[in-house]
Amino acid sequence: MVQTLEVALHDNLLDNWYIALQHITKVDVQMMYQLYETQRSMMEPFSDFAQAAAKLYGNPLSPLGQNPFAQRVSAGFGLLYRLGKDYERPVFGLQTVMVDGIDVAVHERVEIDKPFCELRRFKRFTDDPETLTKLKGQPAVLIVAPLSGHHATLLRDTVKTMLKDHKVYITDWKNARLVPLSEGEFHLDDYVNYVQEFIRHLQAKYGNCHVVSVCQPTVPVLAAVSLMASRGETTPLTMTMMGGPIDARKAPTSVNDLAVNKSHDWFKNNVIYRVPANYPGAGRRVYPGFLQYAGFVAMNPSNHARSHYDYFNDLIKGDDVSTEAHRKFYDEYNAVLDMDADYYLETIRVVFQEFCLVNGTWDVKGVDGQIERVRPQDIKTTALFSVEGELDDISGLGQTEALHGLCSSVPASRQRHLVAQGAGHYGIFSGRRWREIVYPEVKRFIHEYHAEAIAKSEAAATKPVAHAATQAAAQVKTSASRTVKAVSKPVAKAAATKVARKK
Repeated sequence: MVQTLEVALHDNLLDNWYIALQHITKVDVQMMYQLYETQRSMMEPFSDFAQAAAKLYGNPLSPLGQNPFAQRVSAGFGLLYRLGKDYERPVFGLQTVMVDGIDVAVHERVEIDKPFCELRRFKRFTDDPETLTKLKGQPAVLIVAPLSGHHATLLRDTVKTMLKDHKVYITDWKNARLVPLSEGEFHLDDYVNYVQEFIRHLQAKYGNCHVVSVCQPTVPVLAAVSLMASRGETTPLTMTMMGGPIDARKAPTSVNDLAVNKSHDWFKNNVIYRVPANYPGAGRRVYPGFLQYAGFVAMNPSNHARSHYDYFNDLIKGDDVSTEAHRKFYDEYNAVLDMDADYYLETIRVVFQEFCLVNGTWDVKGVDGQIERVRPQDIKTTALFSVEGELDDISGLGQTEALHGLCSSVPASRQRHLVAQGAGHYGIFSGRRWREIVYPEVKRFIHEYHAEAIAKSEAAATKPVAHAATQAAAQVKTSASRTVKAVSKPVAKAAATKVARKK
């Protein structure tokens, strides 16, 4: 059984992965994470050997590099290294960004550090006065990254593109296996509360903000803003929601089908494990990243197999551009994180099984312990923009667009929808279609309502000034009138006295 599962987990053709999971015994469930860690540790020296061998055979100055088949052997070892290596969390690595032809420095820093998430800011610096003035006037945007197996760095292209025209913040969710048990559990309600706290932080700093959510967070972000609206709090100027399962009943994909076809207990008993002792979060119940990765690959096994085969051929040909593009993609794609079990199971139930948001039955527990009903219809002033990919195989067409029907109190004139032609799930927030099709519309949408808010603020500021000027003028007029009357009385009295004397 263990051998069968390991093959399913590490072979690139993982179309039998979900079937294999159904046959795991209870003993296997308790040991699976440890078995995976043991295998990973055993593979590490072989991966290092493959990397060294690839360099030896690939170096023309090496004796092994003189072999007529050296390039093929080097390519084979290079591929083995990529398949066997451990992928750690990547970095954003954004050092500069071009703003209207000016190279602007970018400093990445943690603004708020929570037990399960960091609010990360990308602050821009320049010594060009005109550019600096422009940067200060740009809108502040909170990008809510998905907590669904990958790190927030998956949105690197999203952040880099938006930095040209916005002040950018992003939620950087932590790997649950690195969070000690002393920090407590993490629930879907906690996710919603985190988002509200981050929104309030930006509002306190800039007056208001804009929110962009990508994939999974569209649901908790909508809940967060709905709760703020129900309490009478100021809500973000705009919400842009991209490729998310707001109504997972529409155009269901393989992801939706799995969640519907399996019971909540099945997920609890078959995909939840405890973190091994060699991590800070030892003992924490999690949905492991390696299982999530296996699920990702299982959705399109032939595509991944072909991609690795193309990489092998590119290594043989010496196509450095293509091989580097492959490395960059899979360095990101293969780096996964564990999710706290409570959060994962609640997401499955609330979003994909009971459809609590669209059915109006979702209650969220706030930081004060109070239970509140999520009511999207209470949102009135926040402008809405939904974005979907024509070829999205994770969140089907119509799932994100459902946002507009739920937020019935927002005027139709403040709601927009875009279907990016030819774009898959990742294409709506990364790559050429994101930069050329989606981003221009997102930018136009955010800046339109940002300018509207500034105009209203300026009008509100000038109105009291004009009113004060009118009052001051009236006071001056009244005072002058009183002065004239006061002066006229003695003059009239003196004139009357003078007439009397003449008589």
